[in-house]
Amino acid sequence: MNNQEIEQEMYRMATQFIEKRYPSGWGGAAVIHTKQGSFFTSAALESANASVLLCIEVGAMCEAHKFNEKVTHCLCVVRDDENSPFKILSPCGVCQERLRYWGEDVRVGVTTEDHSLLFVPLKELQPYHWSKAYPEQEHYQESL
Repeated sequence: MNNQEIEQEMYRMATQFIEKRYPSGWGGAAVIHTKQGSFFTSAALESANASVLLCIEVGAMCEAHKFNEKVTHCLCVVRDDENSPFKILSPCGVCQERLRYWGEDVRVGVTTEDHSLLFVPLKELQPYHWSKAYPEQEHYQESL
């Protein structure tokens, strides 16, 4: 599959998951794709205590890490309720740091004004990332 096919498939998977998991009200899902060709999906962890919540993408990242697979793409999709359009959320700063474990070329879905499907490499999202101060091999997971 090429990048466009992977990204379209990720969007399809995320929106279908939201419709099934959250038939009414708010819904959110993330999909991770790996170099090995796997897709991992996750949902937001719910809790009465907002301080212990995790980003929607974390579950899928943990699955990729559990199976020792190199992440190539990450997408987070939400909707306000069952009558609202789907929206793509750019990864927060913490998730950008988590994804950077797999390198600066990981492609991430980003928020656009027209809600179109757009992926960019982390290095475009963070052109001045702090890791540029150190040799590349010191901070990327190279063995996958």
